[in-house]
Amino acid sequence: MRYAIVSGEPAPDERIVTTRAPVELHRTLSALRHGPFDPTYRAEPDGTLWRATRLRSGVATLRLRQHAPATFAASAWGPGAPEALATLTALLGDDDGAESYDPPPGPARDAYRACAHVRIPRSGRVMESLVPAILEQRVTSRTAHAAWRWLLLAHGEPAPGPAPEGLRVPPDPRTWASVPSWDFHRAGVDPRRARTVVAAAHLADRLEEAVDMTPDAAHARLRHVPGVGQWTAAETLQRAIGDTDAVPVGDFHLPAQIGWALARRRVDDEEMLALLEPYRPHRYRVIRHLLLAGLARAPGRGPRLPIEDHRRR
Repeated sequence: MRYAIVSGEPAPDERIVTTRAPVELHRTLSALRHGPFDPTYRAEPDGTLWRATRLRSGVATLRLRQHAPATFAASAWGPGAPEALATLTALLGDDDGAESYDPPPGPARDAYRACAHVRIPRSGRVMESLVPAILEQRVTSRTAHAAWRWLLLAHGEPAPGPAPEGLRVPPDPRTWASVPSWDFHRAGVDPRRARTVVAAAHLADRLEEAVDMTPDAAHARLRHVPGVGQWTAAETLQRAIGDTDAVPVGDFHLPAQIGWALARRRVDDEEMLALLEPYRPHRYRVIRHLLLAGLARAPGRGPRLPIEDHRRR
């Protein structure tokens, strides 16, 4: 592993953090990772996890190592380092209300047993989850992840501290708003999604206020952005505010997956919502557990969604 060390870099802020209950570090924070080569996220073979972020107080690099089921060694660099450490337990999902979740016998309980220590993280940052969610609209995950990586390498900034080489902090709203149309094109992002990213960037200050709102108000705030619908808002707020009940209605695969897991049949969005209704306010937790536990693998049927390359147009 190569590290980009800046000469004269100050010593990191460090602390030992203890959560109230065990947390499975990597599967919990993997919800914040957008593809295996996400420039904001790095998991090393020895279990060390790196994350680059842009907090209210500034950019930060966070390094985490798990010492025990509920004990973590955390180091942070950059202007946002104190805030990154102060909000770490929320990032680890320690406040996600899991203590009130007790699913009845069946697939949801089986998934819970397999994922009991996988929590719902709360990053506290809207744009960091909203932009990749916009990029994931109506395209394959592979296409969206490649676009996210391309844009961050082109317009993000190097993570502070002795971060792994290539770790990048997401652009600030002003930078997102000024990304030229040809760079979106080179990243494989069509004009409709590019316009939505720029529109969100212009409204970023108002959107970031959603972290202090109720989930319903936060969803309504995000959907004021042209091009942001129910699916995008849910995908964003699952991560930004740790919304354990956010269901991404309109997903290409999810109804079939959840229908197969809970009823052994394919369903549409309406039927999926009916199957998930008994699990309020933990519907997203149920979805995540079922997917991670491998219980939501519907048999393949029909052609795969084609990979579109908008750079050829």
